[in-house]
Amino acid sequence: MARVLFINAGSEGHINPTIGVVQELITRGEEVVYFTIEAFRERIEKTGATVRTLDGQKFIKAFISGGRNYLLERINGLLLTADIVIPSVLEQIEGEHFDYIIHDSMFGCGRLLAQILKLPAINSCTSFAQTKVSFDKMLEQLSKNIPAEFVKEINDKHQSLTAMVKEKYDVEIHSPYEVFCNPAPLTICYTTKEFQPFGEAFDQTYKFIGPSISTRLIQENFDLTAIKGKRPIYISLGTVFNQATDFYKLCFKAFGNTDDTVVMSIGEKTQISDLGEIPKNFIVKNYVPQTEVLKYTKLFITHGGMNSTHEGLYYGVPLIVIPQSADQPIIAGQVANIGAGIKLQMLGLTANQLREAADYVLNNPSFHKAVSNIRESFQKSGGYHQAVDEIFEFKSKYDI
Repeated sequence: MARVLFINAGSEGHINPTIGVVQELITRGEEVVYFTIEAFRERIEKTGATVRTLDGQKFIKAFISGGRNYLLERINGLLLTADIVIPSVLEQIEGEHFDYIIHDSMFGCGRLLAQILKLPAINSCTSFAQTKVSFDKMLEQLSKNIPAEFVKEINDKHQSLTAMVKEKYDVEIHSPYEVFCNPAPLTICYTTKEFQPFGEAFDQTYKFIGPSISTRLIQENFDLTAIKGKRPIYISLGTVFNQATDFYKLCFKAFGNTDDTVVMSIGEKTQISDLGEIPKNFIVKNYVPQTEVLKYTKLFITHGGMNSTHEGLYYGVPLIVIPQSADQPIIAGQVANIGAGIKLQMLGLTANQLREAADYVLNNPSFHKAVSNIRESFQKSGGYHQAVDEIFEFKSKYDI
């Protein structure tokens, strides 16, 4: 049995794919100590892991203080979280022994902690993977949009932050790529090479294990018998960018009082009472057991988060993707590239356009064929079982 230090201060999309991995590690005899924010304590504890928490509010405040307009500002924000994450983790594990570390690719200063603790490291990548070459190209392209007067200020801030990390923690940071992508000797990617853009560019240190879809360890309050046999349309904007009352009302106009059954998840931040009269063919909930509903769904209208996209395609459902933020436009583009759905813009979207898009996807066999192909690649890929196989192979190389 080995002791595993897992660092993940991220959001739902970064936490959920790791649930099955942690359960499987524990089933195979590993002891897992998992650092996350308090909001995910219960979910992680149900896997059997020991949970220790980071101060989520301080973490977000530090991250946002770096700036939100440009990628390099966000990278600076991640560096600003070092003084929240690193002292907290080191204090809470003082005197303990760990055999290896698994860290999220985008949060939690994982690469820094791995170097400070001198532990063999595994990168948990819940978004599309990036090589240094592809990341540097993207950063160069995006940096062209930064007004000249801000460029020096942002770069100077980056230099001072990397110097601070070197001085405080005796760790060198050689590039923004190291901060944003946390590269490690092994990277577990929760997608397949077929869905990963430029999948052929990645070497054998990247293991594409497919979507990690496991039983959600939370109580669901949803009557699945209401949709069995009805092949509903399912609408959800995920768990973060979902305050969209106008969009939900637009969906009522697009699909209300039709022959379609529609399940709509509106998140915890919107009150159902704010939506006015709900059409009789709609089931509207603040929270929906997504993976269960998708088993019966004929069309998924989604924001295009990585988890939601993977889950829809895993269950063979064509997509209409309406990206909101973050990497969602890239994911939406990839869905369109492989022919598994179409991408729409929220700005200016009308009820007629949404209805016509739904009819087009539902009635065009090419979408169903593309979804069937990617579904097969997802379901063959091994998921969290394969992830743990790769982790154990990694352990053997390090004689753990």
